[in-house]
Amino acid sequence: MSLDQLIYDCQKNDAKAQEQIYRLFSAKLFTVCLKYSRNYAEAEDNLQDGFIIIFKKITQYNFKGSFEGWSKRIMVNNVLQQYRGAGVFELVNEDIVDENIVEIDDEDISLDYLLRIIQELPDRYRLVFNLYVMDGYSHKEIAEMLHITTGTSKSNLARARMILKEKIETYKAKDQLPSAK
Repeated sequence: MSLDQLIYDCQKNDAKAQEQIYRLFSAKLFTVCLKYSRNYAEAEDNLQDGFIIIFKKITQYNFKGSFEGWSKRIMVNNVLQQYRGAGVFELVNEDIVDENIVEIDDEDISLDYLLRIIQELPDRYRLVFNLYVMDGYSHKEIAEMLHITTGTSKSNLARARMILKEKIETYKAKDQLPSAK
């Protein structure tokens, strides 16, 4: 059965079609949820909540653009909705707009470590970092999505980069220490 047919069937509340859509997209959309959630369990909850929203709004999908992209946007907005109004994005000094890029050219740093330290960032920094660096949103788009100013978005990105840079430098320094025998 084609994806379009599955979507049409989902628009008619067909449970089997919904299950197939879930099976087709849950892994990719879980990755999205994990990226923006505080932890694995929260990401699982966000995935389930996001699919409920997808199936409620599936009649709004007009078959223009990819269904995966449409679904991803719903997932991101679902997760971000939890942070709006929760004080996560309270205004912090916006003076930091340094766009220094953290260069990671050392093969000694594992992807698992990088993902872990990104996950450990405070919510406001992690969300802006992921939206800007990982998903390519502009500061203007991020500001609109999170109901913050573009200056706050830039500031949060700069702070996220500083924190990550410090953690990477600490990690590298520990790796360079001679081991005790």
